[in-house]
Amino acid sequence: MRIGIPKEPRQGQKLVAASPNGVEKMIKLGYEVCVESDAGALADYYDDQYEAAGATVVSKQEAWGADIVVCLDTPPDAELALMKEGSTLIARMNPWSNEGDIAKFQAKGMTALAMDAVPRISRAQALDVRSSMMNVAGYRAVIEAANEFGRTFTGQVTAAGKTQPAKVYVIGVGVAGLAAIGAAGSMGAVVSATDVRPEVADQVESLGGTFVEIPVKQESADGYAKALDEEQQKLTLAVYTEQAAKNDIVITTAAVPGRPAPLLITAEAVASMKPGSVIVDMGASELGGNCELSRVGEVVHTDNGVTIIGYNDLPSRMPGQTSQLYGQNIVNFLKLATPEKDGQLQLNMDDEVQRGVTVTLGGENMWPPPEVKVSVASKKEEPEEPEEEKRLITDTSRDARTIRGMLWKALLGVIAVALVVAAPEEMTQHFFVFVLACVIGFYVITNVTHTLHTPLMSVTNAISGIIIVGALLQVAATGDVAVLVMATIAIAIAAINIFGGFLVTHRMLKMFERSSK
Repeated sequence: MRIGIPKEPRQGQKLVAASPNGVEKMIKLGYEVCVESDAGALADYYDDQYEAAGATVVSKQEAWGADIVVCLDTPPDAELALMKEGSTLIARMNPWSNEGDIAKFQAKGMTALAMDAVPRISRAQALDVRSSMMNVAGYRAVIEAANEFGRTFTGQVTAAGKTQPAKVYVIGVGVAGLAAIGAAGSMGAVVSATDVRPEVADQVESLGGTFVEIPVKQESADGYAKALDEEQQKLTLAVYTEQAAKNDIVITTAAVPGRPAPLLITAEAVASMKPGSVIVDMGASELGGNCELSRVGEVVHTDNGVTIIGYNDLPSRMPGQTSQLYGQNIVNFLKLATPEKDGQLQLNMDDEVQRGVTVTLGGENMWPPPEVKVSVASKKEEPEEPEEEKRLITDTSRDARTIRGMLWKALLGVIAVALVVAAPEEMTQHFFVFVLACVIGFYVITNVTHTLHTPLMSVTNAISGIIIVGALLQVAATGDVAVLVMATIAIAIAAINIFGGFLVTHRMLKMFERSSK
Protein backbone atom coordinates (compact mmCIF):
# COMPACT_ATOMS: atom_id res chain seq x y z
CA MET A 1 0.00 0.00 0.00
CA ARG A 2 1.07 3.55 -0.68
CA ILE A 3 1.22 6.18 2.07
CA GLY A 4 0.87 9.84 1.11
CA ILE A 5 2.30 12.68 3.20
CA PRO A 6 0.72 15.91 1.89
CA LYS A 7 1.59 19.47 2.72
CA GLU A 8 -0.72 20.71 5.46
CA PRO A 9 -3.47 22.78 3.82
CA ARG A 10 -4.46 24.92 6.81
CA GLN A 11 -3.05 28.44 6.92
CA GLY A 12 -0.15 28.87 9.35
CA GLN A 13 0.36 25.15 10.03
CA LYS A 14 4.12 24.54 10.06
CA LEU A 15 4.04 20.85 10.98
CA VAL A 16 4.32 17.87 8.67
CA ALA A 17 2.93 14.43 9.43
CA ALA A 18 6.24 12.58 9.05
CA SER A 19 9.93 13.43 9.27
CA PRO A 20 12.46 11.78 6.94
CA ASN A 21 13.33 9.41 9.79
CA GLY A 22 9.66 8.46 10.13
CA VAL A 23 9.40 7.87 6.37
CA GLU A 24 12.36 5.52 6.52
CA LYS A 25 10.64 3.49 9.27
CA MET A 26 7.39 3.31 7.27
CA ILE A 27 9.30 1.91 4.31
CA LYS A 28 10.83 -0.77 6.56
CA LEU A 29 7.27 -1.85 7.37
CA GLY A 30 6.78 -2.59 3.68
CA TYR A 31 4.94 0.56 2.63
CA GLU A 32 5.66 2.76 -0.36
CA VAL A 33 5.79 6.41 0.71
CA CYS A 34 5.23 9.55 -1.34
CA VAL A 35 5.64 13.10 -0.02
CA GLU A 36 4.19 16.25 -1.52
CA SER A 37 6.86 18.70 -2.66
CA ASP A 38 7.82 21.17 0.10
CA ALA A 39 5.54 19.38 2.59
CA GLY A 40 8.12 19.67 5.37
CA ALA A 41 9.86 22.90 4.38
CA LEU A 42 8.40 24.93 7.28
CA ALA A 43 9.68 22.31 9.71
CA ASP A 44 13.16 22.34 8.08
CA TYR A 45 12.63 18.95 6.40
CA TYR A 46 13.37 19.28 2.69
CA ASP A 47 12.60 17.22 -0.37
CA ASP A 48 16.14 15.88 -0.80
CA GLN A 49 16.03 14.54 2.77
CA TYR A 50 12.82 12.65 2.05
CA GLU A 51 14.28 11.26 -1.17
CA ALA A 52 17.38 10.12 0.71
CA ALA A 53 15.07 8.31 3.16
CA GLY A 54 13.48 6.40 0.26
CA ALA A 55 10.32 8.43 -0.40
CA THR A 56 9.10 9.73 -3.74
CA VAL A 57 8.45 13.48 -4.00
CA VAL A 58 5.14 13.99 -5.80
CA SER A 59 2.46 16.56 -6.60
CA LYS A 60 -0.39 17.55 -4.31
CA GLN A 61 -2.90 15.38 -6.20
CA GLU A 62 -0.71 12.26 -5.96
CA ALA A 63 -0.06 12.71 -2.24
CA TRP A 64 -3.78 13.07 -1.42
CA GLY A 65 -4.61 10.23 -3.81
CA ALA A 66 -2.56 7.59 -1.99
CA ASP A 67 -4.07 4.47 -0.42
CA ILE A 68 -3.33 5.83 3.06
CA VAL A 69 -3.11 9.58 3.71
CA VAL A 70 -1.40 10.76 6.89
CA CYS A 71 -1.85 14.39 7.92
CA LEU A 72 -2.20 16.52 11.06
CA ASP A 73 -5.93 17.30 11.06
CA THR A 74 -9.07 16.46 9.11
CA PRO A 75 -8.50 18.12 5.72
CA PRO A 76 -10.82 20.77 4.26
CA ASP A 77 -13.41 19.68 1.67
CA ALA A 78 -11.18 20.61 -1.29
CA GLU A 79 -8.40 18.24 -0.18
CA LEU A 80 -10.86 15.59 1.01
CA ALA A 81 -12.29 15.50 -2.53
CA LEU A 82 -8.83 14.50 -3.84
CA MET A 83 -8.82 11.31 -1.75
CA LYS A 84 -9.79 8.00 -3.38
CA GLU A 85 -12.98 6.12 -2.61
CA GLY A 86 -12.26 3.53 0.07
CA SER A 87 -8.91 5.05 1.09
CA THR A 88 -7.70 5.46 4.67
CA LEU A 89 -7.17 8.77 6.48
CA ILE A 90 -4.97 8.96 9.60
CA ALA A 91 -5.15 12.31 11.37
CA ARG A 92 -6.42 14.19 14.42
CA MET A 93 -10.18 14.49 13.94
CA ASN A 94 -11.77 15.55 17.26
CA PRO A 95 -14.66 13.14 16.56
CA TRP A 96 -16.40 14.16 19.81
CA SER A 97 -17.43 17.44 18.20
CA ASN A 98 -17.23 16.93 14.43
CA GLU A 99 -20.14 14.67 13.50
CA GLY A 100 -20.34 16.34 10.10
CA ASP A 101 -16.89 15.01 9.20
CA ILE A 102 -17.99 11.47 10.03
CA ALA A 103 -20.79 11.76 7.47
CA LYS A 104 -18.25 12.87 4.84
CA PHE A 105 -16.04 9.85 5.56
CA GLN A 106 -19.05 7.57 5.22
CA ALA A 107 -20.02 9.11 1.90
CA LYS A 108 -16.59 8.28 0.43
CA GLY A 109 -16.52 4.78 1.92
CA MET A 110 -13.35 5.73 3.80
CA THR A 111 -11.62 4.30 6.84
CA ALA A 112 -10.93 7.19 9.22
CA LEU A 113 -8.53 6.75 12.14
CA ALA A 114 -8.48 9.53 14.76
CA MET A 115 -5.06 9.66 16.39
CA ASP A 116 -6.32 12.08 19.04
CA ALA A 117 -8.69 9.35 20.30
CA VAL A 118 -6.00 6.89 21.39
CA PRO A 119 -7.11 5.32 24.70
CA ARG A 120 -5.15 6.41 27.76
CA ILE A 121 -3.77 2.97 28.62
CA SER A 122 -0.16 1.96 29.23
CA ARG A 123 0.50 0.03 26.02
CA ALA A 124 -0.93 2.85 23.88
CA GLN A 125 1.36 5.58 25.23
CA ALA A 126 3.71 5.32 22.25
CA LEU A 127 0.78 6.12 19.93
CA ASP A 128 -0.71 9.01 21.91
CA VAL A 129 -0.37 12.13 19.77
CA ARG A 130 -2.16 14.24 22.38
CA SER A 131 0.62 13.50 24.86
CA SER A 132 3.32 14.22 22.26
CA MET A 133 1.75 17.56 21.36
CA MET A 134 1.14 18.54 24.99
CA ASN A 135 4.69 17.65 26.00
CA VAL A 136 6.03 20.17 23.49
CA ALA A 137 3.28 22.68 24.31
CA GLY A 138 4.06 22.60 28.05
CA TYR A 139 7.72 23.33 27.40
CA ARG A 140 6.90 26.07 24.89
CA ALA A 141 4.42 27.66 27.31
CA VAL A 142 7.29 28.34 29.71
CA ILE A 143 9.40 29.82 26.90
CA GLU A 144 6.54 32.15 25.90
CA ALA A 145 6.02 33.16 29.53
CA ALA A 146 9.74 33.89 29.96
CA ASN A 147 9.69 36.02 26.82
CA GLU A 148 6.88 38.21 28.19
CA PHE A 149 7.96 38.19 31.84
CA GLY A 150 10.85 40.61 31.42
CA ARG A 151 12.93 39.19 34.29
CA THR A 152 15.10 36.14 34.87
CA PHE A 153 13.51 33.02 36.29
CA THR A 154 16.42 32.18 38.55
CA GLY A 155 17.37 34.24 41.59
CA GLN A 156 20.77 35.90 41.57
CA VAL A 157 23.19 37.42 44.07
CA THR A 158 25.20 40.20 42.43
CA ALA A 159 27.34 43.10 43.51
CA ALA A 160 24.33 45.34 42.90
CA GLY A 161 22.08 43.26 45.15
CA LYS A 162 19.94 40.14 45.28
CA THR A 163 17.08 39.25 42.92
CA GLN A 164 14.35 36.79 43.83
CA PRO A 165 13.50 33.79 41.61
CA ALA A 166 10.26 33.83 39.65
CA LYS A 167 7.31 31.97 41.14
CA VAL A 168 5.49 29.74 38.65
CA TYR A 169 2.12 28.13 39.36
CA VAL A 170 0.88 25.33 37.07
CA ILE A 171 -2.77 24.26 37.09
CA GLY A 172 -3.20 20.73 35.79
CA VAL A 173 -0.51 18.06 36.18
CA GLY A 174 -0.99 16.11 32.97
CA VAL A 175 1.64 15.74 30.27
CA ALA A 176 1.66 19.48 29.50
CA GLY A 177 1.75 20.42 33.17
CA LEU A 178 4.65 18.11 33.95
CA ALA A 179 6.59 19.45 30.95
CA ALA A 180 5.96 23.02 32.15
CA ILE A 181 7.03 22.16 35.71
CA GLY A 182 10.25 20.57 34.47
CA ALA A 183 11.08 23.45 32.12
CA ALA A 184 10.36 26.18 34.68
CA GLY A 185 12.31 24.35 37.38
CA SER A 186 15.32 23.88 35.09
CA MET A 187 15.32 27.64 34.49
CA GLY A 188 15.58 28.31 38.22
CA ALA A 189 11.98 29.22 39.07
CA VAL A 190 10.19 28.25 42.27
CA VAL A 191 7.42 26.00 40.98
CA SER A 192 4.13 24.89 42.51
CA ALA A 193 1.28 22.98 40.91
CA THR A 194 -2.30 21.89 41.50
CA ASP A 195 -4.46 19.05 40.22
CA VAL A 196 -7.78 17.49 41.20
CA ARG A 197 -6.03 14.12 41.23
CA PRO A 198 -4.07 13.92 44.50
CA GLU A 199 -2.03 10.93 43.31
CA VAL A 200 0.03 13.21 41.03
CA ALA A 201 1.60 14.97 44.03
CA ASP A 202 4.60 12.60 43.91
CA GLN A 203 5.19 13.46 40.25
CA VAL A 204 5.23 17.18 41.04
CA GLU A 205 7.66 16.71 43.92
CA SER A 206 9.91 14.44 41.84
CA LEU A 207 10.43 17.42 39.48
CA GLY A 208 11.30 19.73 42.37
CA GLY A 209 7.89 21.40 42.59
CA THR A 210 5.49 21.88 45.49
CA PHE A 211 2.03 20.34 45.27
CA VAL A 212 -0.78 22.68 46.33
CA GLU A 213 -3.82 20.72 47.46
CA ILE A 214 -7.35 21.80 46.60
CA PRO A 215 -10.57 20.75 48.37
CA VAL A 216 -11.73 18.70 45.36
CA LYS A 217 -10.49 15.18 44.69
CA GLN A 218 -11.09 13.00 41.64
CA GLU A 219 -10.24 9.47 40.60
CA SER A 220 -9.82 9.09 36.85
CA ALA A 221 -10.91 5.87 35.15
CA ASP A 222 -9.73 6.82 31.65
CA GLY A 223 -6.68 9.02 32.31
CA TYR A 224 -8.54 12.33 31.90
CA ALA A 225 -9.83 14.73 34.55
CA LYS A 226 -13.59 15.16 34.65
CA ALA A 227 -15.67 18.34 34.50
CA LEU A 228 -16.53 19.79 37.94
CA ASP A 229 -19.98 20.62 39.23
CA GLU A 230 -20.91 24.14 40.36
CA GLU A 231 -19.99 23.65 44.03
CA GLN A 232 -16.62 22.07 43.19
CA GLN A 233 -15.94 24.90 40.74
CA LYS A 234 -16.40 27.48 43.50
CA LEU A 235 -14.02 25.67 45.85
CA THR A 236 -11.28 25.34 43.23
CA LEU A 237 -11.62 28.92 41.96
CA ALA A 238 -10.96 30.21 45.49
CA VAL A 239 -7.64 28.32 45.55
CA TYR A 240 -6.68 29.42 42.04
CA THR A 241 -7.41 33.06 42.84
CA GLU A 242 -5.31 32.93 46.01
CA GLN A 243 -2.37 31.29 44.24
CA ALA A 244 -2.56 33.63 41.24
CA ALA A 245 -2.03 36.62 43.56
CA LYS A 246 1.04 34.95 45.11
CA ASN A 247 2.78 33.90 41.89
CA ASP A 248 4.45 35.74 39.01
CA ILE A 249 3.48 33.29 36.26
CA VAL A 250 0.39 31.09 36.00
CA ILE A 251 0.19 28.31 33.38
CA THR A 252 -3.19 26.64 32.88
CA THR A 253 -3.39 23.29 31.09
CA ALA A 254 -6.91 22.02 31.80
CA ALA A 255 -8.97 20.67 28.91
CA VAL A 256 -11.92 18.28 28.63
CA PRO A 257 -12.08 16.39 25.29
CA GLY A 258 -14.98 17.52 23.11
CA ARG A 259 -16.06 20.40 25.38
CA PRO A 260 -14.99 23.98 26.13
CA ALA A 261 -12.02 24.32 28.47
CA PRO A 262 -13.04 24.81 32.13
CA LEU A 263 -12.75 28.30 33.63
CA LEU A 264 -9.84 28.44 36.09
CA ILE A 265 -8.74 32.09 36.26
CA THR A 266 -11.53 34.65 36.60
CA ALA A 267 -11.32 38.36 35.87
CA GLU A 268 -11.25 38.89 39.63
CA ALA A 269 -8.19 36.63 39.92
CA VAL A 270 -6.43 38.54 37.14
CA ALA A 271 -7.16 41.84 38.91
CA SER A 272 -5.49 40.51 42.08
CA MET A 273 -2.22 39.67 40.29
CA LYS A 274 0.89 41.84 40.48
CA PRO A 275 1.89 44.12 37.58
CA GLY A 276 4.26 42.28 35.27
CA SER A 277 2.65 38.89 35.93
CA VAL A 278 2.01 36.49 33.05
CA ILE A 279 -0.76 33.97 32.38
CA VAL A 280 -0.34 31.30 29.69
CA ASP A 281 -3.76 29.88 28.83
CA MET A 282 -3.06 26.54 27.16
CA GLY A 283 -6.77 25.74 27.05
CA ALA A 284 -7.52 28.76 24.84
CA SER A 285 -9.73 27.89 21.86
CA GLU A 286 -12.65 29.24 19.87
CA LEU A 287 -14.93 27.62 22.47
CA GLY A 288 -13.33 29.50 25.37
CA GLY A 289 -10.24 29.18 27.56
CA ASN A 290 -9.08 28.60 31.12
CA CYS A 291 -8.78 32.35 31.70
CA GLU A 292 -11.86 34.56 31.48
CA LEU A 293 -9.96 37.39 29.75
CA SER A 294 -7.88 35.41 27.24
CA ARG A 295 -8.44 35.61 23.49
CA VAL A 296 -7.45 32.68 21.29
CA GLY A 297 -4.28 33.25 19.30
CA GLU A 298 -3.60 36.65 20.89
CA VAL A 299 -1.63 38.29 23.69
CA VAL A 300 -3.77 40.47 25.95
CA HIS A 301 -2.38 43.19 28.23
CA THR A 302 -4.72 44.14 31.08
CA ASP A 303 -5.07 47.52 32.76
CA ASN A 304 -3.24 46.29 35.87
CA GLY A 305 -0.20 45.17 33.86
CA VAL A 306 -0.91 41.43 33.52
CA THR A 307 -0.06 39.71 30.22
CA ILE A 308 -2.36 36.87 29.09
CA ILE A 309 -1.05 34.59 26.33
CA GLY A 310 -3.77 32.72 24.45
CA TYR A 311 -1.75 30.95 21.76
CA ASN A 312 -3.37 27.72 20.58
CA ASP A 313 -0.48 26.75 18.29
CA LEU A 314 2.28 26.16 20.85
CA PRO A 315 3.37 22.79 19.36
CA SER A 316 3.72 24.31 15.86
CA ARG A 317 6.07 26.94 17.28
CA MET A 318 8.61 24.11 17.53
CA PRO A 319 7.77 22.44 14.20
CA GLY A 320 10.83 20.27 13.69
CA GLN A 321 10.64 18.38 16.97
CA THR A 322 6.85 18.23 17.05
CA SER A 323 6.70 16.80 13.52
CA GLN A 324 9.25 14.17 14.49
CA LEU A 325 7.22 13.13 17.55
CA TYR A 326 3.92 13.07 15.64
CA GLY A 327 5.51 11.01 12.88
CA GLN A 328 6.86 8.53 15.41
CA ASN A 329 3.36 8.16 16.89
CA ILE A 330 2.11 7.30 13.39
CA VAL A 331 4.94 4.79 12.89
CA ASN A 332 4.12 3.13 16.22
CA PHE A 333 0.49 2.78 15.16
CA LEU A 334 1.48 1.32 11.79
CA LYS A 335 3.69 -1.22 13.57
CA LEU A 336 0.65 -2.32 15.54
CA ALA A 337 -1.60 -2.46 12.47
CA THR A 338 0.98 -4.06 10.15
CA PRO A 339 1.92 -7.24 12.04
CA GLU A 340 3.44 -8.95 8.99
CA LYS A 341 5.52 -5.88 7.97
CA ASP A 342 4.27 -6.43 4.44
CA GLY A 343 2.93 -2.95 3.76
CA GLN A 344 -0.70 -4.04 4.25
CA LEU A 345 -2.82 -2.26 6.87
CA GLN A 346 -4.72 -4.91 8.86
CA LEU A 347 -7.03 -3.29 11.41
CA ASN A 348 -8.06 -5.56 14.27
CA MET A 349 -11.33 -4.43 15.85
CA ASP A 350 -10.79 -6.83 18.76
CA ASP A 351 -7.80 -4.72 19.82
CA GLU A 352 -9.04 -1.93 22.10
CA VAL A 353 -6.38 0.51 20.84
CA GLN A 354 -7.18 0.06 17.14
CA ARG A 355 -10.91 0.00 17.85
CA GLY A 356 -10.61 3.14 19.97
CA VAL A 357 -9.20 5.26 17.10
CA THR A 358 -11.51 3.91 14.39
CA VAL A 359 -14.13 6.51 13.47
CA THR A 360 -15.29 4.84 10.24
CA LEU A 361 -14.32 1.48 8.75
CA GLY A 362 -14.86 1.14 5.01
CA GLY A 363 -17.62 3.73 5.21
CA GLU A 364 -19.33 2.19 8.26
CA ASN A 365 -19.76 4.50 11.26
CA MET A 366 -17.81 3.07 14.23
CA TRP A 367 -18.02 6.08 16.54
CA PRO A 368 -18.13 6.16 19.52
CA PRO A 369 -15.97 3.17 20.50
CA PRO A 370 -16.65 1.01 23.58
CA GLU A 371 -15.52 2.68 26.79
CA VAL A 372 -12.02 1.75 27.92
CA LYS A 373 -11.23 2.04 31.60
CA VAL A 374 -7.84 2.05 33.25
CA SER A 375 -8.03 -0.83 35.68
CA VAL A 376 -5.69 -2.78 37.86
CA ALA A 377 -5.92 -6.54 37.63
CA SER A 378 -7.24 -7.96 40.86
CA LYS A 379 -4.98 -10.26 42.75
CA LYS A 380 -5.94 -13.92 42.98
CA GLU A 381 -7.61 -14.49 46.29
CA GLU A 382 -5.93 -17.01 48.51
CA PRO A 383 -7.50 -18.73 51.50
CA GLU A 384 -7.02 -16.61 54.56
CA GLU A 385 -5.25 -18.24 57.49
CA PRO A 386 -6.79 -17.78 60.94
CA GLU A 387 -5.37 -14.71 62.67
CA GLU A 388 -4.20 -16.66 65.74
CA GLU A 389 -2.44 -19.26 63.58
CA LYS A 390 -0.67 -16.56 61.54
CA ARG A 391 0.45 -14.81 64.70
CA LEU A 392 1.75 -18.11 66.12
CA ILE A 393 3.74 -18.88 62.96
CA THR A 394 5.16 -15.35 62.85
CA ASP A 395 6.15 -15.40 66.52
CA THR A 396 7.74 -18.85 66.17
CA SER A 397 9.84 -17.88 63.12
CA ARG A 398 10.89 -14.64 64.82
CA ASP A 399 11.96 -16.55 67.96
CA ALA A 400 13.94 -19.05 65.85
CA ARG A 401 15.81 -16.23 64.08
CA THR A 402 16.55 -14.56 67.40
CA ILE A 403 17.95 -17.80 68.91
CA ARG A 404 20.13 -18.47 65.84
CA GLY A 405 21.47 -14.92 66.01
CA MET A 406 22.32 -15.24 69.68
CA LEU A 407 24.12 -18.57 69.09
CA TRP A 408 26.26 -17.06 66.32
CA LYS A 409 27.16 -14.08 68.51
CA ALA A 410 28.05 -16.38 71.41
CA LEU A 411 30.23 -18.56 69.16
CA LEU A 412 32.08 -15.54 67.78
CA GLY A 413 32.56 -14.23 71.32
CA VAL A 414 34.09 -17.55 72.45
CA ILE A 415 36.45 -17.57 69.46
CA ALA A 416 37.51 -13.97 70.16
CA VAL A 417 38.18 -14.72 73.85
CA ALA A 418 40.15 -17.87 72.93
CA LEU A 419 42.33 -15.84 70.56
CA VAL A 420 43.01 -13.22 73.21
CA VAL A 421 43.90 -15.89 75.82
CA ALA A 422 46.11 -17.87 73.45
CA ALA A 423 47.94 -14.84 72.04
CA PRO A 424 51.12 -13.42 73.63
CA GLU A 425 50.56 -10.70 76.23
CA GLU A 426 51.98 -7.97 73.99
CA MET A 427 49.26 -8.75 71.37
CA THR A 428 46.38 -7.86 73.73
CA GLN A 429 46.55 -4.15 72.90
CA HIS A 430 46.42 -4.94 69.16
CA PHE A 431 43.25 -7.00 69.65
CA PHE A 432 41.52 -4.08 71.36
CA VAL A 433 42.54 -1.74 68.52
CA PHE A 434 41.29 -4.28 65.96
CA VAL A 435 37.89 -4.63 67.64
CA LEU A 436 37.45 -0.87 67.95
CA ALA A 437 38.43 -0.43 64.30
CA CYS A 438 35.83 -3.04 63.24
CA VAL A 439 33.06 -1.32 65.22
CA ILE A 440 33.93 2.18 64.03
CA GLY A 441 34.41 1.01 60.43
CA PHE A 442 31.04 -0.75 60.41
CA TYR A 443 29.11 2.31 61.54
CA VAL A 444 31.06 4.69 59.28
CA ILE A 445 30.66 2.61 56.10
CA THR A 446 26.99 1.71 56.63
CA ASN A 447 26.13 5.42 56.92
CA VAL A 448 27.91 6.46 53.71
CA THR A 449 25.46 7.59 50.98
CA HIS A 450 25.43 5.78 47.63
CA THR A 451 26.91 8.78 45.82
CA LEU A 452 30.10 8.49 47.89
CA HIS A 453 30.70 4.76 47.34
CA THR A 454 33.22 5.29 44.54
CA PRO A 455 35.38 7.76 46.55
CA LEU A 456 35.12 5.38 49.53
CA MET A 457 36.42 2.56 47.34
CA SER A 458 39.50 4.65 46.59
CA VAL A 459 40.11 5.05 50.32
CA THR A 460 39.83 1.29 50.90
CA ASN A 461 42.29 0.74 48.04
CA ALA A 462 44.77 2.98 49.85
CA ILE A 463 44.24 1.03 53.12
CA SER A 464 44.75 -2.25 51.26
CA GLY A 465 47.99 -0.85 49.86
CA ILE A 466 49.20 -0.20 53.41
CA ILE A 467 48.32 -3.81 54.31
CA ILE A 468 50.38 -5.11 51.40
CA VAL A 469 53.37 -2.99 52.40
CA GLY A 470 53.13 -4.28 56.00
CA ALA A 471 52.79 -7.89 54.85
CA LEU A 472 55.81 -7.58 52.55
CA LEU A 473 57.87 -6.27 55.45
CA GLN A 474 56.81 -9.28 57.55
CA VAL A 475 57.74 -11.69 54.76
CA ALA A 476 61.18 -10.15 54.42
CA ALA A 477 61.89 -9.84 58.16
CA THR A 478 60.79 -13.17 59.65
CA GLY A 479 61.63 -16.81 59.25
CA ASP A 480 58.54 -18.03 61.08
CA VAL A 481 56.48 -20.24 58.77
CA ALA A 482 53.16 -19.25 60.40
CA VAL A 483 53.89 -15.54 60.00
CA LEU A 484 55.02 -16.16 56.42
CA VAL A 485 51.74 -17.95 55.60
CA MET A 486 49.60 -15.25 57.24
CA ALA A 487 51.49 -12.47 55.48
CA THR A 488 51.11 -14.23 52.11
CA ILE A 489 47.34 -14.60 52.66
CA ALA A 490 47.12 -10.90 53.61
CA ILE A 491 48.96 -9.90 50.42
CA ALA A 492 46.63 -12.04 48.27
CA ILE A 493 43.40 -10.72 49.85
CA ALA A 494 44.53 -7.08 49.78
CA ALA A 495 45.65 -7.42 46.14
CA ILE A 496 42.22 -8.81 45.17
CA ASN A 497 40.59 -5.84 46.94
CA ILE A 498 42.84 -3.31 45.17
CA PHE A 499 42.53 -4.72 41.64
CA GLY A 500 38.81 -5.39 42.07
CA GLY A 501 38.25 -1.89 43.40
CA PHE A 502 40.03 -0.26 40.49
CA LEU A 503 38.13 -2.47 38.03
CA VAL A 504 34.74 -1.50 39.49
CA THR A 505 35.72 2.18 39.64
CA HIS A 506 36.85 2.08 36.01
CA ARG A 507 33.55 0.50 34.91
CA MET A 508 31.53 3.07 36.85
CA LEU A 509 33.45 6.00 35.37
CA LYS A 510 33.02 4.45 31.90
CA MET A 511 29.27 4.97 32.25
CA PHE A 512 29.77 8.74 32.29
CA GLU A 513 32.09 8.95 29.29
CA ARG A 514 30.70 10.53 26.11
CA SER A 515 30.52 8.09 23.23
CA SER A 516 33.08 8.69 20.47
CA LYS A 517 30.27 8.37 17.95
